[in-house]
Amino acid sequence: MKAAVLHAQEDLRVEDVTEPRPARGEVKLRNAYSGICGSDLHAYFDPAGAGLDLENPHPVTGSTPPQILGHEFSGTVVEVGEGVEGLAVGDRVAVWPVYSCGECTACRRGNPNVCRTIGFHGLTSHGGGMAEYTTVQAAKCHRLPENVDLKLGALVEPMAVAWHAVDRAPVQAGRSALIAGAGPIGIGLFFALRARGVENIVVSEPSAERRAAIAAVGATNVVDPMTEDLAARVAEATGGDGVDVAYDAAGVGPAVTSSLASLTPGGTVLVVAIHERTMEIHPTAHLVMGETTITGALGQLPADFDAVIEAMSKGLYEVSEAWVSEVSIDEVPEAIADLRAGKRMKVLVRA
Repeated sequence: MKAAVLHAQEDLRVEDVTEPRPARGEVKLRNAYSGICGSDLHAYFDPAGAGLDLENPHPVTGSTPPQILGHEFSGTVVEVGEGVEGLAVGDRVAVWPVYSCGECTACRRGNPNVCRTIGFHGLTSHGGGMAEYTTVQAAKCHRLPENVDLKLGALVEPMAVAWHAVDRAPVQAGRSALIAGAGPIGIGLFFALRARGVENIVVSEPSAERRAAIAAVGATNVVDPMTEDLAARVAEATGGDGVDVAYDAAGVGPAVTSSLASLTPGGTVLVVAIHERTMEIHPTAHLVMGETTITGALGQLPADFDAVIEAMSKGLYEVSEAWVSEVSIDEVPEAIADLRAGKRMKVLVRA
């Protein structure tokens, strides 16, 4: 079968590999779509910086490169392994890709998304979504309702990242929020907030293309922080109060500092983006004087998958050409270069 396979840093090959067979407790999927994530870019350009060890077996999965990429994916069950119940051939599913140790403090407390030795199907595993087929544990498969297509299904994973972030710093219906960054996760935050009845949402994004993309899915208060006064727009939207929660989906220091300045007293900044550089925060000015909370969110839990799928079934999410494009497996190397250069937003790979 055809697959996009990472062999080493900046060594990605589209090649023919052996078609897998499901082990006990697994199903075989005919993959439909797989998203290219920022984590895939880190794995390709800077695997060590992304926490990937390309030399030694992963402590949970035992996997070593070469690695088929693709951890945001959907597919159709084509074969069921021994001992599998609750799934049948023909079922369409989205896959929760996390492998956790089950033993560390996080796992014992029900937070496998922050497992100390976390792994992912499509990054540190025996297969991935950027191939014609893969095998996964049946327990990782979340069935899609009839009115949620496989393209939306491939977006469940990144949208669940945003859903989990909003759960970590929730906003009550009728209150206000700021989203810094209108990339795929920023768009996911917008969907998740709107699904919870939050309509007063200010979006800060310097890219004209990304401002247009989030406007295309319904955002109405979108600000260019490079040429407009973000603080004034937030004050106007909130009657001078400031927002209750600000979400950093940009991954740059100014997004955090401007978010802090936009908060109401007692507000929260939640960081969901991955930052490549450190930044300075003044504890007294930024935290003490406003009793401000800064927190973070990583990945998602199975319950977040279920919540996003339910919201999708209610028509609360949409795929727009303004932010989602498609490529074939053969085009994955080119798409990665385009994403790195900022020429695309979200890419789904047709398997």
